[in-house]
Amino acid sequence: MEQMRQVGKMELVNTCNELNAAYAADGYARIKGIGCVCTTYGVGELSAINGVAGSYAERIPVVVLTGAPSVVAEKKGTKLHHVFNKYVSPRKMFKEVCVYTCHLDDAESAPREIDAAIVACLSQQRPVYISLPADMVHAKCVAPQKKLEAIVPEVDQGALEEALKEAAEMINKSSKPLIIGDAEIERYKLENQFAALLDASGLPYTTLMMGKALLNEDHPQFIGIYLGNQSRAYVKNRVDTADVVLQIGLVMSDLNTGGFTIAIPADRSIEVFYDRVKIKNHWYEKVEMKNFLEGLAKLLKKKDPSTLDIHKATEGCTFKKANGYKPDPSKELTVSRFFDRVSHTIPKNAIVLAETGLSEFGVSEILFPENAKFIGQVYYGSIGYTVGATLGVAVAAPDRPVVLFIGDGSFQVTAQDLSTMIWRKLKPTIYLLNNDGYTIERLIVDGPYNDVNRWKYAELPAIFGGEKGYKVATEGELESALTEIEKRGNSQLNFVELILDRMDCTESLRHAGSSMAKNNFIQTK
Repeated sequence: MEQMRQVGKMELVNTCNELNAAYAADGYARIKGIGCVCTTYGVGELSAINGVAGSYAERIPVVVLTGAPSVVAEKKGTKLHHVFNKYVSPRKMFKEVCVYTCHLDDAESAPREIDAAIVACLSQQRPVYISLPADMVHAKCVAPQKKLEAIVPEVDQGALEEALKEAAEMINKSSKPLIIGDAEIERYKLENQFAALLDASGLPYTTLMMGKALLNEDHPQFIGIYLGNQSRAYVKNRVDTADVVLQIGLVMSDLNTGGFTIAIPADRSIEVFYDRVKIKNHWYEKVEMKNFLEGLAKLLKKKDPSTLDIHKATEGCTFKKANGYKPDPSKELTVSRFFDRVSHTIPKNAIVLAETGLSEFGVSEILFPENAKFIGQVYYGSIGYTVGATLGVAVAAPDRPVVLFIGDGSFQVTAQDLSTMIWRKLKPTIYLLNNDGYTIERLIVDGPYNDVNRWKYAELPAIFGGEKGYKVATEGELESALTEIEKRGNSQLNFVELILDRMDCTESLRHAGSSMAKNNFIQTK
């Protein structure tokens, strides 16, 4: 860290703990394209490993840099603090959550190892691990001789052409096709190719939750979020009745598929992955998503939108500005009314983070404004992730509005780095949904294990050196808080604690809880 400070080309952001540092690096990487978390060995890196595992699961490129004991100490087997079992033990553990790991105990090979790690990180969009012993920090090595070169995946041109021909014929002959897009499009930065395909085909499209706001949600072909049986009735029916479904970059996890309720029949399915394509029941290997999307856009005949049963999301989304909103000042706040109201406040170009559970499901039903971006850990679902991620996002994008939605239980896991945001004068708007514990868990099975201590959440920003937050329980109090926040502009961090009934939630979350309870029960039989 001292070497980084002296070199001066990297900014060091201190966090309250290593777990939040890993989450912050993840959030930063989602905006900037790569992030780095730096810890000490043993106790530090193992505190961070859960956050790194989330980056691995969600395909986020993060470099883990660990300051390790000296090569001499390791050779002698010295019983140093922070060491457990064997010196090599943490390095073995990180092999499970990183696509490349290295221990820089040799100055001659260190540059090659560092280059290989960074290339792997960017090529595979997953974390890598670099362990730097204390006595190697000042060791001299050969300077980089050339720019890093990305790994070019092997492409089977014959397979690509056959896949394109079959897919294009299937779609061109169909009468009611549909496209589903998801996270891998964004992970591999193929939004432009996806948009070009939509423009060339005229087809309606939906996304899973992880793909929310893949393109602007006022797109004339966007029909809304698809969550299997948890979807709005029209969206579910439109997918169910499609005679061809082109699925691009889907992550088929439980929360991303409405509790595994997405089941497109193989005879009308085209599935596009980063490096392969499946059409009906057969695979085309070594076919890159980028090449496939570009090639398909050239082969598809543009269909007349009036024949495709397109109900735009701008007309159907549950929470949207167009709905209008009139507060009843004395009425107790509900989840539905809150998300209805807050849908009017999210600005253009905002980065919106939503914590696992109620926040995530509520935000997924908001129609986002122009150029807004969604961040949520839908697949890995480590509660508390979004506090650290908000820190990283706010550092990465200081000129963009940042909005966080998080529940009280999740906030308690990682709350300390609210102080880091205040310390660094970052200015996110944070909505804390206080429903007295873990509502998503109560929907699966309830008990005292879902309870948390009742903190005075709205007072925490002042305790951490900022301004006191707002505590609201009625529609009138929410309106007053939002009016004050609007007057402040973008001058400081805003924190709003919302008092909600413990079982109040969106219907989609209720269905998700029921699905998870069912799956848990089935798996124990």
